[in-house]
Formats: sequence, structure tokens, C-alpha cells
Amino acid sequence: MMHPAEIEFLAENEIIQIVPTFNHASHVHLICGSYGPFRAGLPLNVPIWVALNLRQKKTCRILAPDWMTVDKLQERLEEEKASKFFTQLPTNYYLEITQMLLTVAGEDIPQGNDIKTAVKDLWDLRIAKLRSSVDLFVKEGRVQASLNHLTPMEINSVRPVFPDTLDALMTLHEHINSSDDREDSSQSSGATPSSTSFSLSL
Repeated sequence: MMHPAEIEFLAENEIIQIVPTFNHASHVHLICGSYGPFRAGLPLNVPIWVALNLRQKKTCRILAPDWMTVDKLQERLEEEKASKFFTQLPTNYYLEITQMLLTVAGEDIPQGNDIKTAVKDLWDLRIAKLRSSVDLFVKEGRVQASLNHLTPMEINSVRPVFPDTLDALMTLHEHINSSDDREDSSQSSGATPSSTSFSLSL
């Protein structure tokens, strides 16, 4: 299981636009790539961690991602409500990116408080849907299930309950198989317990 800080580290490598307030004619060469030149007033794509570092030094303004508006987040929320499946989001790190940008560059993000609320509503809805899916998996005694379009942080939030849940289901299936074997002695020597799996994917 990944620690939330590790997921945030991955989110910091996502690309975002900034508007520098300084000039630097040459490219800056980093492990993740080369960026520049930096020209005051001209938008430039950089990793989020670079944007946050420059913003903390007050040498750039951060531009919110296209999806980070109240209207677009509300559209995402309505789509999520209307679908029984998980919808595919524009980024796997919507929660982390929102938190980082609003913390460091809240002044640069229009309607920051409303965006924070909309993202929390989207998170709460998806987590409730995820927990309901896990509950249904347990109640129906399924041996296999798959959920798509989940983000790393969403998976991380419910993963701690999986070991106990899957162990309980495995015990149940083994008990059922043992009962069946006792009723049918001809199959008792070759019975194999059913496997239980719950697949989560991005």
C-alpha cells in the first residue's frame, strides 16, 4: 500500500502551465526533462513541483488546469451521479493537485473555495460508490470483481479493508467447498478452494 505522501510525490510530476515573472534564456535540464526558456509573461509548461517551487519564490503565476473550474467540476459530479460505474477523470490526481495548488497558489486560482468544495463533493461521491461496491462484493459472495477508472488515492483509501474482507470470503468459499465435498465423496480428493479476487484499476 502506498503512503499518501508517495502518491502526492507522483502527482507533483504532472505538467501544468505557469506564467513566469522573470527571464531565463536557456533551458533548465532536469531528470524528468528539459524546460524553458523562461520569458516573463509567456505561459510555459513545467512539472507541478517546479511550479510550486517558483510560486513560493514569487517568481511565477500558476494557471489552473482546464478541468479545475467550478462549472467543469460540477459537470463531472453530475456525470458521476448519473453513472453506476466510475467515470474516467481528466487526471488520476485531481484531489492532490487541487490541494497543492490551492495551498501554495490560492490567489492564482479563481473561485478557489468553490473549487475545493466541488472536488470534495466528487471525492466523497466516488468513495461512497467504492465502499458500496466492496459491500456488494462481500454480500453477494462473489469470487471476482473489477473496478476501473479509480485514482491511486481512492484505491489507497479502501485498500486497508481488503485483506480481512478477502480472508473472510476465502474462508467462506472453503467452507462451502468442504460441505460439497462431504456430500459427494467422488470429488473429495480433487477439490480445490475457489479463489477470491477484487481487482482495482486506474
